[in-house]
Amino acid sequence: MIDKREILDLAAQTSLNPHVIEKDYVLGWMLAGIYAHEELADNWIFKGGTCLKKCFFETYRFSEDLDFTLRNEAHLDEAFLRRVFAEIGGWIYDETGIEIPADQQEFEILKNPRGNLSCQGKISYKGPVSPTRSLPRVKLDLTADERVVLPPETVEIFHPYSDAPEEGIEVLAYDYVEAFAEKFRALAERTRPRDLYDVVNLYRNADARPEQQQFVTVLREKCAFKGIQLPQLVDIEPHRGDVEAGWSGMLNHQLPALLPIASFWDALPEIFRWLHGQVAAPVLPTMPLLGGAGAEAIRERIVGLPPGSHGQTFIETIRFAAANRLLVNLHYRDQQGKRSTRAIEAYSLRRSRAGDVLLMAVRADSGQPRSYRLDSILGVSQTQTTFSPRYPIELTPTGPQSIPLTSRPVGVVLPRASTRRRSRASSSGPTYVFRCTICGKLFERKSHDSTLRPHKNRAGYQCYGTYGTYVRTK
Repeated sequence: MIDKREILDLAAQTSLNPHVIEKDYVLGWMLAGIYAHEELADNWIFKGGTCLKKCFFETYRFSEDLDFTLRNEAHLDEAFLRRVFAEIGGWIYDETGIEIPADQQEFEILKNPRGNLSCQGKISYKGPVSPTRSLPRVKLDLTADERVVLPPETVEIFHPYSDAPEEGIEVLAYDYVEAFAEKFRALAERTRPRDLYDVVNLYRNADARPEQQQFVTVLREKCAFKGIQLPQLVDIEPHRGDVEAGWSGMLNHQLPALLPIASFWDALPEIFRWLHGQVAAPVLPTMPLLGGAGAEAIRERIVGLPPGSHGQTFIETIRFAAANRLLVNLHYRDQQGKRSTRAIEAYSLRRSRAGDVLLMAVRADSGQPRSYRLDSILGVSQTQTTFSPRYPIELTPTGPQSIPLTSRPVGVVLPRASTRRRSRASSSGPTYVFRCTICGKLFERKSHDSTLRPHKNRAGYQCYGTYGTYVRTK
């Protein structure tokens, strides 16, 4: 199990409660345990908000539940679930030291509105910062009759903790288009604050936005399964008061800062026009490259920076603000040593020909493009002032799952062989773990040698990192 300090440091970096970070850590290992279990690995399909966070978008809101569509309805049995989660809990404890008490697990088998079985579960855990009494819990939502439209995919989850397996944690998850469509259906069905936040955020990720006709085809099937029509804006508008009333309570603890609801609600007309084919999604012009910036945006989650730099913390704040269309107050020292603070719209990170990391931005007061050296930034703080992007925002790090941009055929889901990676058995003697300073991947060594072999980052592209920082000894 990781040290308490690691949780506290990440909480400070992300401006979140340490218990939220701890739950994210436990969720990662719980997914590892589920997909290491032979009876579940090829039968449970990961979906929902936590799936979006762990598989697709690192800057997405933190989520608290694990939602699955089951291929085998026989798994919706209390005795079966108690047995397999006792086994999963034992496996997780052996791997990490996280305690999953078998006597503090609850599984309630219910009949859903369609008359079929479903399950609501609660799994207690004790992690690095958990209280000794009244253990926190992970909620499970299991269904077996959901219509799965697109073939699920085996993807590597985002698990940014020092005890992550070297070869990652892989899960069987909804195709991204289907995950987006299911969120859109949820907005139409219940119109909760997190549904609004989710749909707007997913739409705003232009790089991953599905082709409109394919998305509508999938959404129609998802809606038909629930007996509802394709969503219309007029159906959503009467619920604005309820969404505003619940905005803070539902989202405040899942985000580094509460966001103005108006910027999300006001985005709905464009989204619904796109959904119904009334207008194409806007295509923004390319931002001018200043300061000798390279043509390719930096998409790695961990950016190669000098040791002791606050740059990575600044980057996380900038990424969150940009993803949510918020201006950033940038505290900066220019080449003449003059310090100033300016409000900016952040768009991308790039490397200059000299190797410096540059933030490409626009001054909010003048509308002029600017480039800022990351090592000259003294501090950043997000504001509550929103902006409409002038250029494509390219700050979302490429997640463990590279989301295909081409359309895929809609068809019947067939069982597929598992391609989950297995940890290699280690030989005797200590094993030293190093983290690549560029992409963040972990490597195990039998000697204390930080040199890394050629490797690819989590997006599948060649990483130029050649050495790692020491993490721990196993």
